[in-house]
Amino acid sequence: MVAAVFRRAGLLCLPAVLACAAAACSGGDSERPRELEERLVRAELLLAEALADLEQEADAGKDRIAELEAELERTERQLQQASEVSLASAERDSDSSTLRAVIKRGELLCGVKLTRLLFSYLEADRSIAGFDIEFCKAIAAAVLGDPSRVQYIDASNVATRFELLQNSEIDVLVRATTITASRDGLHSVDFTTPTFYTGQGFAVRRDSGIKQIRDLDGATICVQSGATTEQNLADHFTELGLDYTPLGGTRADVFEAFFVGHCDAVTADVTVFASWISMFDDAGDFTVLGSIISKEPLALGVRDYDSEWKDVVNWVVQGLIAAEEMGITSRNVGSMASNPPNPTVARLLGVPFGGSAGATLGFDSVDAQFIQRAIRAVGNYGEIYDRTIGDTIPRACTRNALAIDDAVDCPAGQGGILYALPYQ
Repeated sequence: MVAAVFRRAGLLCLPAVLACAAAACSGGDSERPRELEERLVRAELLLAEALADLEQEADAGKDRIAELEAELERTERQLQQASEVSLASAERDSDSSTLRAVIKRGELLCGVKLTRLLFSYLEADRSIAGFDIEFCKAIAAAVLGDPSRVQYIDASNVATRFELLQNSEIDVLVRATTITASRDGLHSVDFTTPTFYTGQGFAVRRDSGIKQIRDLDGATICVQSGATTEQNLADHFTELGLDYTPLGGTRADVFEAFFVGHCDAVTADVTVFASWISMFDDAGDFTVLGSIISKEPLALGVRDYDSEWKDVVNWVVQGLIAAEEMGITSRNVGSMASNPPNPTVARLLGVPFGGSAGATLGFDSVDAQFIQRAIRAVGNYGEIYDRTIGDTIPRACTRNALAIDDAVDCPAGQGGILYALPYQ
């Protein structure tokens, strides 16, 4: 590169120029030395320019080296990140996955709340019962073949329920937990299809003649002071153009006021006052209106990045809903499996039909009849609902009714949204 610069400047002949100058001086040619001197000055200028060009090219080389070093550093970081992702993926796909851990352990660790009557609570004999508990049993039956192979872990504390999942102290959280964006994104939890749609609703005395929210115009309504339910009540009645008189206090105060007749209705989360009502001997004297004024979809929770386990748990829930849609119950599931009426039923129960095999999730550790085992153990979704909470929270015309159930003439804006995804 240096030679090229000097050649460009005409400086490779500089020694010859100096030799010629010496010869001219000795020969007595007076004009020749001046000419050579001028050429020498020009050569010096060209040399200076050439050296400047060299310095500029050297600086450019340094900048290019710095760019290459930065690019190399970025590439090394990307390779490190890719390596970490691959390692995490390999760990998730290893024998430490929840599905394999449950099968190896031979027992399902189910996180539940032990103080919510109707949903999950301790009986007098210390057994655990309720709507949520039935899903623990269904999962155990589907995966382990036995609904009793469940260890119930107390997840009543709202502050630590997600930590139990993160620390692998439970396999699934079945504990009246609402799906929200922040919980899904911040707590390393992944949610299944909702098992129960709830929200803020109203309870009234059965003989009050009140059938819908509009019948509460001018009523006295018990509501917990300072809670979001108080603001929701005010906003909703303003939107409907209804008048009411609020009767506030603590949660215990407003429920007591309602039960002794100081107000016409009480408003709270449906699951909360339904649990309170169920404690009374005269629970049948009260009823829950079908309308709710907020969204609280409750679902089962599993750990993030464990898609195999989530698929199993989620399709157990879907399968119980599908069974109700198809009329498959705990009583007729055996005959349906032996003689399925159509390919759809056969696929759900994992049995052949017309030469076609039953559907499967494709996991070696779970066979095609896992939903059939869940139905045999606990029945379909409707059977679970009726057996646990149906007497206190009527299902007709609520979001928890089947979407295909058009047998009831529901008021405008009410009706079921529950339906199963296709299992095929």
